[in-house]
Amino acid sequence: MESEKNWYVIHTYSGYENKVKANLERKVHSMGMEDEIFRIVVPMEDEVEMKDGKKKITKKKVFPGYVLVEMIVNDKSWYVVRNTPGVTGFVGSGTKPIPLTDAEVKNILKSMGIEELKPKLNIEVAQVIRITSGAFENWTAKVLEIYQDRSKLKVLVDMFGRETPVELDFSQVEKV
Repeated sequence: MESEKNWYVIHTYSGYENKVKANLERKVHSMGMEDEIFRIVVPMEDEVEMKDGKKKITKKKVFPGYVLVEMIVNDKSWYVVRNTPGVTGFVGSGTKPIPLTDAEVKNILKSMGIEELKPKLNIEVAQVIRITSGAFENWTAKVLEIYQDRSKLKVLVDMFGRETPVELDFSQVEKV
């Protein structure tokens, strides 16, 4: 089921993006669809303006007229989103919405200062792992500490007969 979860772009009346987000969040909650429609985002970025010699930072919509929705598309979820006031339709061909690629989503969320959901790693302290990328690629190491909040871990790499602590991203390791 998880593999069907993707980010989609919905088209809205211009200026209705936040209203659509609020309406859709209410609908999802009232209809108990939290397992099908997950996150609703209006991409914003900071815009710096100079006014009377002072810097003024305002939020500006990155894609006016569009809202991003992370969801599993089925007849019911499609209908709920499509019939939310202010929504004119999904971006895609006909009735089949086209999901954004992972890279597109990552770039959009990163530009907003939102990181994608942090990956969870099913590894424990003292376990031996294999490093899959970076300077120590294909080396094995012992897990010393796990920093779940930063998606990093500290491992001990055996280098020239000495154990050296190295900090790695979750994405750089795998279970042995």
